[in-house]
Amino acid sequence: MAYPMYEVDWSVLPPDQNRRFNPAFNIATIKQVVNEAIERVAPVSVRMQTPTRLRDLIRQIRAARTAAEERSVVNKECAYIRSTFREEDSVWSRCRNIAKLLYIHMLGYPAHFGQLECLKLIASPRFTDKRVGYLGAMLLLDERQDVHLLITNCLKNDLNSNTQFVVGLALCTLGAIASPEMARDLASEVERLIKSPNAYIKKKAALCAFRIIRRVPDLMEMFLPATRSLLTEKNHGVLITGVTLITEMCENSPDTLNHFKKIVPNLVRILKNLILAGYSPEHDVSGVSDPFLQVKILRLLRILGKNDAEASEAMNDILAQVATNTETSKNVGNTILYETVLSIMDIKSESSLRVLAINILGRFLLNNDKNIRYVALNTLLRTVHVDTSAVQRHRTTILECLKDPDVSIRRRAMELSFALINSQNIRAMMKELLLFLERSDAEFKAHCSSAMVLAAERYAPSNKWHLDTLFQVLLKAGNYLRDDTVSNTIQIISSAPGERQAYASQRLWISLERSAVCGDSTEKQPLIQVAAWTIGEYGDMLVSEASNAISMVDDDGVDEFVRPSEEYVIDIYQKLLWSTQLSITTKEFLLLSLAKLSTRFTTQPSQDKIRVIIDTFGSHIHIELQQRGVELSQLFRQYANLRPALLERMPPMEPVTTVEREDSDTETEPATIVQQNSLPEQDALLDLIIGSEPLSNGDVEHAAPAVANNNTTTNDILDLLSGLDLSTPSAQPPPLSAPMSSVFTTPMSVANNNVSPALLDGLFTSAAPMPQMQAPETVVTALERNGLRVELHVQRGGETATITMKAHSSANSAMSEFLFQAAVPRTFRLDMMSPSGSVLTPQGEITQLLKITNPSKTPLRLRIRISYTIDGNPVLEQAEVNNFPPDLFN
Repeated sequence: MAYPMYEVDWSVLPPDQNRRFNPAFNIATIKQVVNEAIERVAPVSVRMQTPTRLRDLIRQIRAARTAAEERSVVNKECAYIRSTFREEDSVWSRCRNIAKLLYIHMLGYPAHFGQLECLKLIASPRFTDKRVGYLGAMLLLDERQDVHLLITNCLKNDLNSNTQFVVGLALCTLGAIASPEMARDLASEVERLIKSPNAYIKKKAALCAFRIIRRVPDLMEMFLPATRSLLTEKNHGVLITGVTLITEMCENSPDTLNHFKKIVPNLVRILKNLILAGYSPEHDVSGVSDPFLQVKILRLLRILGKNDAEASEAMNDILAQVATNTETSKNVGNTILYETVLSIMDIKSESSLRVLAINILGRFLLNNDKNIRYVALNTLLRTVHVDTSAVQRHRTTILECLKDPDVSIRRRAMELSFALINSQNIRAMMKELLLFLERSDAEFKAHCSSAMVLAAERYAPSNKWHLDTLFQVLLKAGNYLRDDTVSNTIQIISSAPGERQAYASQRLWISLERSAVCGDSTEKQPLIQVAAWTIGEYGDMLVSEASNAISMVDDDGVDEFVRPSEEYVIDIYQKLLWSTQLSITTKEFLLLSLAKLSTRFTTQPSQDKIRVIIDTFGSHIHIELQQRGVELSQLFRQYANLRPALLERMPPMEPVTTVEREDSDTETEPATIVQQNSLPEQDALLDLIIGSEPLSNGDVEHAAPAVANNNTTTNDILDLLSGLDLSTPSAQPPPLSAPMSSVFTTPMSVANNNVSPALLDGLFTSAAPMPQMQAPETVVTALERNGLRVELHVQRGGETATITMKAHSSANSAMSEFLFQAAVPRTFRLDMMSPSGSVLTPQGEITQLLKITNPSKTPLRLRIRISYTIDGNPVLEQAEVNNFPPDLFN
């Protein structure tokens, strides 16, 4: 004991001063104490932040609890890095600062101030500096930076270096950031390196050439001679990069594709060696020899064999060997099989080989991996048109995928199921798809229901099955049905035989009653609309005693239809009309249907109850329902004699062909505009019908711009109809199939002051395409004034003549809101189709088709009225044409 007194004195020090037994007293504590002392004593000018290593910076950033704290650490470090960049004789390595700056850049913070420092590192002779400098150049530089041009000379020098790793760094950087100008300057150097005997450099040069060709396809020819020799290499890296380069060339140039079709035997030999080769520890993955190279070769074979029978024949055998000899227990084997299937389906392969490929996809559907099942469904959907019968064998497995919890798999399975539907399996497929529709998510219902309607229309085995399927779709899809589904269903019902119409009304009545009683009508409004239209048209079949004789057997075999009374039907309608949750469109269907039922039901209490319900809508808050209520109420009172004729059953609707449906989908808005513009103003029509005395031949009456058409109150159109003599049985008016306002604004056949009942026969004639005229036609000039020339091209046709109105404009301004109206004497019948447009441009043309029927074969007199707006001023022209050929109706 050299110092006994010291030991005693030391041991009796207070605990806060006795450091001998304090575990926190270590080297780190000493450094902290010294740094704090220096901070207190040293002036600010000599203080310097301690350099941070990269791992310490990463640790500090990860330890930050908030984004603000992380930004503080990054900003502090960036400030230090800037200060060291400004010092030429920095103690700390520039290499370490660039590494930290690259990490900061990857976090999303700005690091552009380190671009020049990267160039300094690239120019350094040390490999460590070059490696970090090239890495920084690839991350911080692009062709939009001016600094990018300074690196070209450094790259050229390093491409000629004696060290293969320096050359590799330069090739990697050139492929990553090459601009078109840089690629053209250095392409010759890359082409020289592809021929290098060094496999490492050759591999890097091939990948760099791949990037250069993608950036500048014009340089492809330069690399063609050197590229083909890459397939003779034994090195794995050189071989796979060569296949990648050839694939890129073949995809971008048809000429290059034809050039490389000669290498198909070489590729087949390479692929065969890979299959037959034994275990190779260097490139073996899960027991499969070099799967990456196999996938690359299969993809190149697919490109070379597409639309080429000779090349396809050369690769059929090897594709069959790959498909049968590849292990499927691991994902590596499934990857190769997937590429094999794609190659078989794209080339002109044999039918047995295609069946083998589809069977492989069928096995994929049974895999537990969701990704593999999705890939199989997606591939089957792309190839189902190639061999539908082979895909049909896996229909059961595909339908099982409709129950998969994964939404992507269900979507692909649904699309594939619709692609497999044909006339033989329509019943079974629809049954499964109806179950899927019922339990599917909302995002599937619209597309699924529309596809089911189209499939049922195309492959329906019977009319009854077709109607039952449509009703099931309406019931299960709810409000997710598209609008065209409602109109298509109504058209099918209207064109069905009478027995099927009665059957449809009874089935739809059951659904309507259940919806009203259960309170779920809000969720099934398309079904309510179809049911309302059908019951309104065929309500007499619903309540008649003969309805009990119609078979109404559901899927369980139980007869569930009970003939309702008229009062009960009206009560259901009233409950639905009083509902606050139904849309206005649905209530319009119900209200018009209820009005039609007044002509279908026979008892007086039913008539009175319907009238009371309709009267209540005369004060409805919605203007459309209020207008319908007022107009329909008038049919019960002042115009009761017209009600049976106006609310008569509609004639069968014409089916819409596929071409017409496609046109309507692409040109919905213009068609709507034309239809609206083709409807004349009510007061203008009245003036035309009840106009003055007939004009002489050729006289033209020019009226001043009439603003009254827009500002005056419209006369009651019902006064016009009240004077009609409806006693003639041959002149029955058509049924009411549209809102009352649209019915009364349809162009009609007219006389001077009296209107024939026959004019109502064409009241609802739908627009039809203009027929092709084959007989010689006569041109009659009807009007020529103020740059407007109206010609009537007349074609003879027995009792019916076809007249094409052609309006030409030589004015300097366009004529908007162009409307052509016509009227004929009471012995004629006039049908007017929709015009080709409503705007007559300078030197333009508008056409409209008229069909005039003349049973009495008397001379034709035609009164026309044309209104349009030019330069903001409305213009009205009127004339009478009676110089038609005398033998027009012979």
